[in-house]
Amino acid sequence: MHSSVAPASAIAPARSRRLALAALGLVAAILLAALAGVWLRAALTTDGSFAPDEANGLIRGDQAVTVADDHLPAIAGLDAGLRDAMHAATTDAAGDGVALLISSGWRSEAYQRWLLGDAIRYYGDEETARQFVATPEASQHVTGDAVDIGPLDAQLWLGEHGAAYGLCQTYANERWHFELATTPGGTCPDMRADATS
Repeated sequence: MHSSVAPASAIAPARSRRLALAALGLVAAILLAALAGVWLRAALTTDGSFAPDEANGLIRGDQAVTVADDHLPAIAGLDAGLRDAMHAATTDAAGDGVALLISSGWRSEAYQRWLLGDAIRYYGDEETARQFVATPEASQHVTGDAVDIGPLDAQLWLGEHGAAYGLCQTYANERWHFELATTPGGTCPDMRADATS
């Protein structure tokens, strides 16, 4: 009598082939997702050959830049009202023994795109990166309407006294980021949670 059930030895190769094909499909899906991520990062960092420089608003970490350094594009590209407010605040802060150093001011769209791509690589995903680095279309740095201040004592001084000059910390997660967001002596608006809000 012949059984209609295939012997176990015939079933094993078919099951192995199906498992192998499923595994290959999974690997292909993972590779496609990885390639999509590479493509996105490449798109955000232009053609991959961009290198930030002074002409695009870079302020090197070894530079001690103030608003008086208007020969630098990062300072010259700032909104005139923001520059005036920073001049007044810098003078008064110096009277209190605090130097308001600017670590970032105006940035080109290309530089902002590069910073976002760099943040995506650092944080591992765009959603987290955008909490700290805005897109070029949304960045107040690209329009010349924001400065990043350091060191810590300068951030704290400007956080306490900035409204007297119209300068406000605008993001709760960026103690260093200030914008001209009120009239001198006015009240600063509530801080947004991060650059995505």
